[in-house]
Formats: sequence, structure tokens, C-alpha cells
Amino acid sequence: MNLPNKLTMARVCMVPVFVVLMLADIPFGNNLAGLIFILASATDALDGHIARKNHLITDFGKFMDPIADKLLVCSALICLMVQEKLTAWMVIIFICREFIISGFRLLASEKGTVISVSYWGKVKTVFQMAMIIMLLYNFGNAWIFAAKLVTWIALVLTVISLVDYLNKNWCILDGKL
Repeated sequence: MNLPNKLTMARVCMVPVFVVLMLADIPFGNNLAGLIFILASATDALDGHIARKNHLITDFGKFMDPIADKLLVCSALICLMVQEKLTAWMVIIFICREFIISGFRLLASEKGTVISVSYWGKVKTVFQMAMIIMLLYNFGNAWIFAAKLVTWIALVLTVISLVDYLNKNWCILDGKL
């Protein structure tokens, strides 16, 4: 297993640690969970960079990297909902978008086509990760206001990126691919 794939698997292994820190009654649990989330997010950027730079892209990485990302982000969203820092309807929108795009990618891959990450998808991911980090910490009223603003931006970008993917890849459902 190459280094990018090891980083991906490390991210998968960080998810249960993150969840326990978020939901168990542990002193400074959210702060520690935030550090784990930041570290896991960094491995996401790092594994892709290393894989592309060193021509280490594998089928395993293509399959597991998006799963690792979704496990991390969806777990964080659910934990934040349990802590009442995100509303259920927002979490449902965030997670449904991920399932819809994953479904499109699966259909496309069965037809021998790869649906690349779009500009909107990348921007959405940055805002979602920033939102999660901001919601994990509380540095006062200005911070809380900024976290709410970033949450709404992430939500809007989630919908925009979904519409963009659907618009560009509708042919997959039509069978015209």
C-alpha cells in the first residue's frame, strides 16, 4: 500500500476517534475532536497531492478517498446535529447531496466514465470543512456569527454544486453516456 492510500486509511481510522471525542463526556472533547478533524482534513489534501505528484493514483485510492471524506464529514455533521449546533434539515441536505453525487459517480463508473470533482464541489468542500471546524470551537459572539455565516454559505454551495453536477451529468440517467 502506497503512502497516499495509507493516509486515506489513517483518515478512516480517525473517524471513530473523532466521534468518541465529540459525543463522549470527555474534558475538552470538542477541542480534541477539532484537532483530529483538522489533521484528517489535512491528510485529504496531502494524499491527493502526493498521489498526483508521484503518479501513485490507484483504483483503491479512487474508491476509498471519497468514502473516507464522506465518513469524516458526515460523521462530523451528525455529531454537530446531536450537539444542536446544526439543524437536522441542514444535515439532511448536506448528506443527501453526497449520496446523490455518489450515486451518479457509481452509475458513470459502470459505464466507464469518471465524473471529476467540479469547481463548485471543491469550493463546497472547503466551506463545509471550515464550517465544521468553526462550529467545534467557540471564541465568542463574533466567532459564532462567522460560523453561522459560513454554515449558510456552505449550505448554498452544497445546493449549487448539486445542481451543477446534475446539470452536467444528466445524460447518465438518460442512458446517453
